[in-house]
This record gives sequence, C-alpha cells and structure tokens, in this order.
Amino acid sequence: STVPEVIVAVHSGLRVFGLSVVTDMCLPDALHPANVEDIIAVANAAEPKLRALVLGILQYEANRPTG
Repeated sequence: STVPEVIVAVHSGLRVFGLSVVTDMCLPDALHPANVEDIIAVANAAEPKLRALVLGILQYEANRPTG
C-alpha cells in the first residue's frame, strides 16, 4: 500500500501523484490461479502508456510557473 507514504509526504508539504496497474483482476465469478507470465505481460503492456504519462507530467511540472 502507498497510503502511509502519501500521508507522510502530504504532511511534509509534498505534492503527490500515484499510479497503479491492475495486473490480476481476481474476479469472484472467474477465479483462477495467478499466472506470473500473464501478470508480467499485463505490466509490460501498460509500461509504454505509463512511461508517456509520467514523462508528460514531468514536462508539465518542469515548465509550470512557480510561486
């Protein structure tokens, strides 16, 4: 969980942005054993989108006026 880290960061005056990737839905009506290969494949498929999102946020923040 990232909640304790976020609480401490906000308490310290930091701005926080969090991302999660759901790699195994674990649906109650369709339970099946976790398959590591499937989990890795889902994470790998999400990586380019997350990379673009994070880079876009960093560029935005780098160009954002301060003050």
